[in-house]
Amino acid sequence: MASVPREEVLPPMRAHDILVAPSVLSADFTKLGEDLSSISTADYVHYDVMDGHFVPNLSFGPGILRQVKDATSLPVDVHLMVEGPEQSAPWYLEAGADIVTFHWEAQRHAHRIVQLIHATGAKAGIALNPATPVSVLESIIDDIDLVLIMTVNPGLGGQGFISSSLRKVRQARALCTSHGVCPLIEVDGGIGVRTAEDVVRAGATMLVAGSAIFSGDHAANVEAIRAAGQCGLARSV
Repeated sequence: MASVPREEVLPPMRAHDILVAPSVLSADFTKLGEDLSSISTADYVHYDVMDGHFVPNLSFGPGILRQVKDATSLPVDVHLMVEGPEQSAPWYLEAGADIVTFHWEAQRHAHRIVQLIHATGAKAGIALNPATPVSVLESIIDDIDLVLIMTVNPGLGGQGFISSSLRKVRQARALCTSHGVCPLIEVDGGIGVRTAEDVVRAGATMLVAGSAIFSGDHAANVEAIRAAGQCGLARSV
C-alpha cells in the first residue's frame, strides 16, 4: 500500500464542529445506495466490522466497504471489532478506509498497528470497551487520531446507554488535554437526540448513531442529533 500524506485524506475539522457518523450497520442493504444518499449531510459513514469471535455477531467484509466507497463521497470510519486487528486492518485500508479503529482489548502491539495505518495515509483510532479504563491510552494518546468510547458493550444491538460512560468521556478529554493533543473523541452505542447533548457536554466530538438515524427521515435525524450535540457543546463552554 502506497504511503499518502495524511493531511490529504480528510479535511481539517473546524473549531466547535460536532461530527455525526451514521452506522451503516442499521441501513437497509437492499437499497444501500439510496440510504447512503439520504445521509449526505452527515460527516462520516461508520462501518462496523464484527468477526463472531471478539464480539458475538458477524457483519461486513472489505468487499462491501468498496461498494460503500463507490456509493458515497463521505469519508468512512471503519470500526474493527475483531480479534487480530493487525491481520485484518490492511484489508480495509486497501478497500479505502479513511479511519481504522481497532480495540485495545484485541491487540498485542498497538503502536505497530497505528504505524501500519498511518503508513497508508489513513487515520488511526483505538476503541475501549465499557470496562476498560481510559488510563491504558496514556502511552499512545500522542500517536492516535481518534479515541472511541463504547457506550454499550460491542456486538449486540438494542442495548441501553451505559451512563457511567460519561465519566469515561470526561477522562478521555482530560487525558488529551494533559498531553496537549486533540484527537476526535467518538462515542458509539445508544446515541440519539436524548443522549447526544450529554456525551458532548462530557467531551465527545463525534457521534455514531444507527437506528436513531436509519428510521423515519434520515436526513432530519442526522441534523437533530447534530443540533442536540451542538446544544451540549454550548452548555459545556
